[in-house]
Amino acid sequence: MQCPHCGNNGSKVVDSRPTDDGRAIRRRRECERCGFRFTTFERVEVTPLLVIKKNGNREEFSREKLTKGIVRSAEKRPVSMNSITSLVDKIENKIRAAGDNEITSQQIGEYVMEELVNLDEISYIRFASVYRQFKDMSVFYEELKEIMERDRQNEKGDD
Repeated sequence: MQCPHCGNNGSKVVDSRPTDDGRAIRRRRECERCGFRFTTFERVEVTPLLVIKKNGNREEFSREKLTKGIVRSAEKRPVSMNSITSLVDKIENKIRAAGDNEITSQQIGEYVMEELVNLDEISYIRFASVYRQFKDMSVFYEELKEIMERDRQNEKGDD
C-alpha cells in the first residue's frame, strides 16, 4: 500500500478490525520508510446485479425492495425481522451463487416463494397472490390445496 505522505510502497499493518457490520476491514498501517500512519479499508468488490423486469427493463438489484415485499406479506404475522433478514440473505446468496450478472424478477419471486412457504404459509399465500397475480378464487384455492398436500406429506414423513 502506497504511503500517502512519502509515496513509499512498503507499509505494515499495525491494527486490523471489522467494520460496516463485517462487510469491510479497517486497517491501520505504518509506512516502513517515514513511519507515517494511515488508515485503509478493504471490502469485497461486488459486481452489480441487474434484475430483468417483466417489461424487459433492467434495474439494479435492491435488497431493500426485496425486504419490503416480504415484510408486506408478513404484516401482522408472527414472523420476526430476524427471520425475514435471514430469508433475504438466503435469497441473495442463491442469486449471487448462480454467478450471473442478470436475473429475472420471476426467478427472484420463485426463490422468495421457495423460502417463504417454510417460514409462514399465510405470508407465502399473500406473497403468491400478488406475485402470481391470482385472477380468481379458483387459482387461490389450487395454491392452498398444494400447501395442504405438502403439509400432509410432511406429517406422514414425521410418523
